[in-house]
Amino acid sequence: MSAQQDEPDVRVLVYSDDRSTRDKVTLALGRHPHPDLPRFEYLECATEPAVIAAMDAGGLDLAVLDGESAPAGGMGIARQLKDEIYQCPPLLVLTGRAQDAWLATWSRADAVVPHPVDPIRLAEAVVALVRARLSAFPPLPR
Repeated sequence: MSAQQDEPDVRVLVYSDDRSTRDKVTLALGRHPHPDLPRFEYLECATEPAVIAAMDAGGLDLAVLDGESAPAGGMGIARQLKDEIYQCPPLLVLTGRAQDAWLATWSRADAVVPHPVDPIRLAEAVVALVRARLSAFPPLPR
């Protein structure tokens, strides 16, 4: 067994009211988006209450939030999480268009990637966020 297999998983919350968007994110990232990182484990949420409950429970290393979800968009949820959770994990917001990135700054998202999901762009943003998170808060053994 390699040392990487002994490392705890990186836990990623993926929020969208659209199952196909959640699928695109998890498929784009896969279980191992970068060889230097531990494997990824996903928690998919389709509603705002599920996101809030999961984030309140802790143990997450990153959240990918769909800014186009309804009735609760990922930008509003991101802002709420940043306001309410001490040492909130990094948040990546998926915007409707690349031109909406300025609006995502209001949400205090740590990164923004536009729809449609570009696997390379998404992986680059996620890897950077996870590396920063793990350097600041190494995962605890599960």
